[in-house]
Amino acid sequence: MSTISIAPHRVAAPRPVRVAAQPRRQAGPVRLTRRGRLVVFLFALAVVVTAAVWLASGSAATREEGAGGSIDVVTVAPGETLWQIASDVAAPTGGDVRGAIADIQDLNTLDGSTLYAGQQLRVPAAQ
Repeated sequence: MSTISIAPHRVAAPRPVRVAAQPRRQAGPVRLTRRGRLVVFLFALAVVVTAAVWLASGSAATREEGAGGSIDVVTVAPGETLWQIASDVAAPTGGDVRGAIADIQDLNTLDGSTLYAGQQLRVPAAQ
């Protein structure tokens, strides 16, 4: 047979643990999660779009006719050059022929000075 013996057992109360006070850490760099980066990106995009709409609202484009000079339409004759047409346009005002060429190219979206017989060109009207 077995014997069981019971001995008196004393339980001590737990001692309080002392923790040394640590200095407070300074805040480190901000780290953004994927969601945070998305929010920052969308906010920046909204700011850019708002600025673009605000700047575009001051556009000077209207449906009303502007105060710009009038325009004549000239048909190119065989053998006629852009220089000849521009000199005819610049002669009444005494303007520069090269400036008249640039104006004609801008009005007709020409890349060079090549013209074709029968082509219709918009030219600034002489005033």
